[in-house]
Amino acid sequence: MKHAILKWVAVITAVAVLAVGLVGCKKDEDGLQKVRVCEVTHSIFYAPQYAAIALGFFADEGIEIELSNGQGADAVMAAVLSGNIDIGFAGPEASIYVYNEGNTDYTQVFAQITQRDGSFLIGRENDDNFTWDKVKGKVVLPGRKGGVPYMTLEHVLRENGVDPATDTTLDNSVQYAMMTAAFTGGTGDYVTAFEPTASMLEQQGQGYIVASVGEASGDIPYTAYFAKKSYIEGNSDLIQRFTNAVYRGQQWVATHTAAEIAETVADQFPDTELALLEKSVKSYQSIDAWNATPVMGKAGFDRLQSVMTEAGELAKTADYDKVVNNTFAEKAIEAVK
Repeated sequence: MKHAILKWVAVITAVAVLAVGLVGCKKDEDGLQKVRVCEVTHSIFYAPQYAAIALGFFADEGIEIELSNGQGADAVMAAVLSGNIDIGFAGPEASIYVYNEGNTDYTQVFAQITQRDGSFLIGRENDDNFTWDKVKGKVVLPGRKGGVPYMTLEHVLRENGVDPATDTTLDNSVQYAMMTAAFTGGTGDYVTAFEPTASMLEQQGQGYIVASVGEASGDIPYTAYFAKKSYIEGNSDLIQRFTNAVYRGQQWVATHTAAEIAETVADQFPDTELALLEKSVKSYQSIDAWNATPVMGKAGFDRLQSVMTEAGELAKTADYDKVVNNTFAEKAIEAVK
């Protein structure tokens, strides 16, 4: 098995000069600690994070988020391992791969945000009676092989009697950031996309949402925060305050309407109409996309590894107690009451 993540691990661990704890010492003019966070993609799927930023929950904890977009879990992990980013925000599969490679300073997941796949299947025609067998003989643009979106889609296809290896073509030759552009340019019959991109394509008449991958797959720990073990150990107070803010964001999103959420996080999506953001939030609310707390449970972790094994991407399972560190999440629940 060859993953982009593992290639990065080999290069980075050989040449990186690590500066653990350095960011914890940097403060801006307001006295806030700057924390560099790299997210796997920019989507309303991560509303709890954006709400926590907009409502000042991170600032209340003495933190200023410096947010960047990695456009893929492999790139996010590479940035974390190199020390260029403090905290990664991507699929937990990235941490499982790194742990299984035997990296001594592997990454640990410390806060889960989403509990379902956030992608939607987009077709070229409106289909109110879509069934998954309709992808047979078709070309689907699914994302990067080895990533949670790709593997979850494969799982959904198998669960619906479609063999992803023989019944359909999963074209992973198109880079994640270019998938929707390739689709609108004529490549493929279906593409997977997150909100608000999915609804935007529909609004523009360039595609139609035919199914929710997350609704079809059920609960799978999908997106979480992680950092190198050494960084967590050297900055435990910072990680705790960060997790406290994340949990407050989760609580706020769980108790507010789609309209309120859309209006609160609108600054993160300056090119998207408010009505479209609200529609996107409703899409995620309807599939129960967000985790209620930052805790990642063992059952979900085990299910993720089952999906990875089923996809042929995992030769051995990783130790839950090593990859997942719920210490901060559990304390956040107690602290934020």
